[in-house]
Amino acid sequence: MRKNFGAKPWSYPQPVWIIATYDSDGNPNAMNAAWGGIDDTEQINVCLSHGHKTVKNLLATRAFTISMATEEQLVACDYVGIASANNAADKWERSGFHAMKSAFVNAPLIEELPMALECELISYDPASGHLVGRIVNVSADEKILDESGKIAPSKLRPISFDPVNNAYLSLGPKVGNAFRDGAALKAKK
Repeated sequence: MRKNFGAKPWSYPQPVWIIATYDSDGNPNAMNAAWGGIDDTEQINVCLSHGHKTVKNLLATRAFTISMATEEQLVACDYVGIASANNAADKWERSGFHAMKSAFVNAPLIEELPMALECELISYDPASGHLVGRIVNVSADEKILDESGKIAPSKLRPISFDPVNNAYLSLGPKVGNAFRDGAALKAKK
């Protein structure tokens, strides 16, 4: 038997993305966002309220980065989601994050978060909060790469948002092989 909850924004896993921008004076800012996804090979969508300082910044600069929140930086990642730069001028400093300028877009990379998407703004609808960005580059600190030079989730240790229980979850170990394990059912007669 199933229990019905009605229309809710619930899905697993939900990303925990830290969106970073520069303001008009070149000061970095970051916010936590969970409602987003990749919808094309070079395109990302995020739902962001127009009142965020980060949104004002990215509309002005037309650029932003999206870093994967990690277990190691959980407290700082949560903080940038509950504090607003509209009210807390020292938000960036309190987070403990350090900015590095992206070589690809006019937005900061966060040193403490080892994987980021570097994006240019395609469009933003203030009525719905729907933001569309073009992924220009993906960068990763070498410390999270495996022996073959690929990103190793076990080294990145990204977290996921649990919208039902307002919690962060860690991702578990590898459980299968994409585009291969299902082939066993194709061969069945």
